[in-house]
Amino acid sequence: MYKQYYQIMIWDDTGFLLSKNKYSENSLIVEIFTKNHGKVSGIIFGGTSKKIKNYLQIGNQLYVNYNSKSENRVGHFKIEIQKAYSPIYFENAKKLNCIISAINLIKLLTAEQQSNIKIYNLIEDFYKKINKNDWLKEYIFWELDLLKTLGYDLELNNLANKRIVNNQIIYIVETTKEKKIVPNFLIEKNILVYDLNILLKGLKLVGDYMDKTILKPNNINFPITRNQFINSLTQSN
Repeated sequence: MYKQYYQIMIWDDTGFLLSKNKYSENSLIVEIFTKNHGKVSGIIFGGTSKKIKNYLQIGNQLYVNYNSKSENRVGHFKIEIQKAYSPIYFENAKKLNCIISAINLIKLLTAEQQSNIKIYNLIEDFYKKINKNDWLKEYIFWELDLLKTLGYDLELNNLANKRIVNNQIIYIVETTKEKKIVPNFLIEKNILVYDLNILLKGLKLVGDYMDKTILKPNNINFPITRNQFINSLTQSN
């Protein structure tokens, strides 16, 4: 006869809600990207109650208490709202879709239980960027910073060749298989961009790179939430 011992894990942290799914009639299983513990999954008992579910908007910042019998078993969270970011943008479909898309990228591209303070700081920085006048341009650079932090630097400054065509500067990335025009603002970062079509081209370039370099090699489907975000940009609020 032997006794089985459990290493009880209990900690407190702050984090951003990445996803939520119904676990039972009254409970949810959620993913939270925490400051000190990275992406962590756990159960919120009573998470469907009116009091708690109002906190549980994707992208909100939460104070969490985590309790698990061992690192190999799903634990449970007790939560308090730290900052309700998402409700601020309920009347702004473009920015709300941007939040959902950005948070979903964090969910897709980060590993479970791997602390990464740079990713946490990027999420905090994201909310500063979407309040700027040129928020869409800032968001595109945010995606590039996210990919770079994860080890996938696009290095456009090194890859793009400068050309003069019809007295205008253009930047081109050429490979043996294809040639792509890079929107000037991705190289000359101080350029003001007022044309949505140019910004959409920047989003497409980053999305194509992400799909080819990260998603497809890891058998991950291109996120629907990013397509929904891009579609919302062409629609009026």
